[in-house]
Amino acid sequence: MGTENYVIEFFSNEWIINTSVSLVIIIILLLIGRISSYNQRLNLAKAIAVLLIISTLTEHSRNIINGYWNISENLPLHLCGISNLIACFILFTKRNKVLFEFLFYAGIIGGIQAFLTPQINNFDGSFFEYFSYHFSHGGIIFLPIFMYLYLNYELTKFSWLRVVLYLNMVLAFVMPLNFQIDSNYMYLAYPPNVNNPLILGEWPYYILYWEFIIVIFTYTTYVISTRKSL
Repeated sequence: MGTENYVIEFFSNEWIINTSVSLVIIIILLLIGRISSYNQRLNLAKAIAVLLIISTLTEHSRNIINGYWNISENLPLHLCGISNLIACFILFTKRNKVLFEFLFYAGIIGGIQAFLTPQINNFDGSFFEYFSYHFSHGGIIFLPIFMYLYLNYELTKFSWLRVVLYLNMVLAFVMPLNFQIDSNYMYLAYPPNVNNPLILGEWPYYILYWEFIIVIFTYTTYVISTRKSL
């Protein structure tokens, strides 16, 4: 069986079940963190990170073994792929403010967007690919929230603005690379095949629109996350 891009329609039964299960698991893990000691919280977060590493390595290994892996589709250069890579290793390295800020905003915003309009790239029909998509995107939402609430990671006043700058630095690298290797990382060469209200117009106009949207989303995420009620 070959691979294809598998789209799950928004608010379909399949979408409702997947999103509900993922959300319940995230909430349960956050509640467990709330009643745990710091060491237990750290061990739980590291366990999720290890599972993300195993899932990521398994996914790439399967694609290589099955002959599906290629440089144009399987590098971790989508926004969620970059966030997933950071999530895999951030808890096993020296505390890094830049990496955490990027993971917090890009992981949460990208992960939520991936759940709202799911498109599983290179889907081979297996349960593993299906599970891996939802686990990895759930992981990049859960981990930064958990780290912020329970592991003493902080968001400074202009963290949201710095991440906007980081994202544009990544964009400046990925966009020309797409044209060099005939890829569509971060969907900067053409839009995804999902029905997404945030995609307005053709290339490159929808990218310019995204610039405004990402500023709004990052700042809104900062405001919500730093409310004293948390």
